Amino acid sequence: MKRKKLDTKTVILDSAEALFARKGASAVSLRQVIARAKVNLAAIHYHFGGKEALLQAVLTRRLGPLNAERLSLLDDAEGKSRRVPLKTLLEALVGPALRLSRDPKKGGREFMRLLGRCFTEPDDKIQAMLTRQLHEVAERFLPAFQRALPKIKKVDLFWRLHFLVGAMAHTMADAERLREFTGGMCDPDDTEETVRQLVTFLEAGLKAR
Repeated sequence: MKRKKLDTKTVILDSAEALFARKGASAVSLRQVIARAKVNLAAIHYHFGGKEALLQAVLTRRLGPLNAERLSLLDDAEGKSRRVPLKTLLEALVGPALRLSRDPKKGGREFMRLLGRCFTEPDDKIQAMLTRQLHEVAERFLPAFQRALPKIKKVDLFWRLHFLVGAMAHTMADAERLREFTGGMCDPDDTEETVRQLVTFLEAGLKAR
């Protein structure tokens, strides 16, 4: 019986994630999730309670492990030196996200599409969810960036970190356009090369004087 409940919960999460990614969380109804998951409304209420809690669970399922990996990499780096090199910080922040976005076994492509939509949703509740999900990462990484870039004014650093998030989100959400534009010269499926190129770009931008 326990196994059946676990499977039902996963099916609901997968179905909701796919619909939220394609249409935007605000445009998807529980009725649509029910139809795709082939469950009844009672199953969603039993496992999640409602649409807001369902979206929260969809985000937590992917962002929880992703953020844990980021923080673990930061812990390892800070264990060697309190002032972590900028390149190492960037690899710890963007590397896990780009690898997830290229991992079909973990549903990365679909989820990153959803995440991109959530960032642009005007819904205050969705923005609050994202803030809660990313709070610990921001709280830990910001001081590390300040230590790595002591000569950059705080206001300038905030601007640059804002641009960093935009560059990372665009790279994850719209990689195929690059392949088409370059006639295949740039291969977005080469995840480690994508990480290297993005880190190189971001490092130069963050250090600019």
